[in-house]
Amino acid sequence: MPEGDTVWRTARHLDQALSGHRLTRTDFRVPEHATLDLSGRAVESTVARGKHLLTRIGDDHTLHTHLKMEGAWHLYRPGTRWRRPAHEARVVLETEPWSAVGFALGIIAVIARSEEDSVVGHLGPDLLGPDWDPDEAVRRMREAPARAVADALLDQRNLAGIGNLYKSELCFLAGLHPWRPVSDVASLDRLVRRAHVMLEANKERVEQTTTGDTRRGRQTWVYGRDRQPCRRCGTTVRVAMQGPDGQERATYWCPRCQPEA
Repeated sequence: MPEGDTVWRTARHLDQALSGHRLTRTDFRVPEHATLDLSGRAVESTVARGKHLLTRIGDDHTLHTHLKMEGAWHLYRPGTRWRRPAHEARVVLETEPWSAVGFALGIIAVIARSEEDSVVGHLGPDLLGPDWDPDEAVRRMREAPARAVADALLDQRNLAGIGNLYKSELCFLAGLHPWRPVSDVASLDRLVRRAHVMLEANKERVEQTTTGDTRRGRQTWVYGRDRQPCRRCGTTVRVAMQGPDGQERATYWCPRCQPEA
C-alpha cells in the first residue's frame, strides 16, 4: 500500500496538471457513477488527506479516491498511449492539456463538497498536512495503551500517512519490538516526530529511503529484507503478519536490535 508521501506527491501532480482547467470529458468506470458527466466543470484543486485524495470539481463536487494496494494515477498528454491496461482504468478526467487516468483505485466516490468530512473526518493529524499536530497524534496513540506500537502507528485514526514500510522502519530505528505495547514506549513523542521527519524527507523523491541511500537494495533497514542480515548487527531479519483479523500486514524487524523486552 502506498505511503502518505506517495499520495502527497500524487495529489501535487494532479493539482498542478488539472487545477484551473475545465474538464472536456469524464469517464467513471464504476457502476455507481457510470452515467455521471462532469465535463464543462473546472477542476478547483486536488489535495491529499493521509492516504486519501480529494479532487474538487466545480462548485459542488468532490471526487474521493484511494490507491489502496495497487492503485495509481497517471497523467498523459492527449493521444499518448497508456502505460497500464485499459481494463484497469476506473476514472478518466480529460482537459485540453492533460488526461488523468486512475488505475485500479480502491475507492472511487463522487460526493458533495459539503460531505468531505464524512470520508476523511475520522483521520488523525496528517503527517504531511497543514493540520499536523504531534501532540494530538501521541494523545490518540496513548488512548489504547495495550495496543502493539506497530499497529498504533499504522492506524490512520491516530496519525495519517504511515504504511507498512514506515511502520517497520520507525520501530527499527527506535529499537522497538513491533509488538511492544504503547504503554511501554517511553519516547512516543520522539517516535511520532521522527515519522514526520521521515515522510517530509521522502515526499519529493520517487525512490523512498530511510537509510539515506537511494540505490536499489540499500533503501531500507529491515522492510522487505526478511531472511537477510541486519545492516547493523548481522542478525537475520524476520517478518510476520501483524494486525487485527482481516487487516493483517507484514511487519519486519531485527530480533537483536529490537528485543521483545
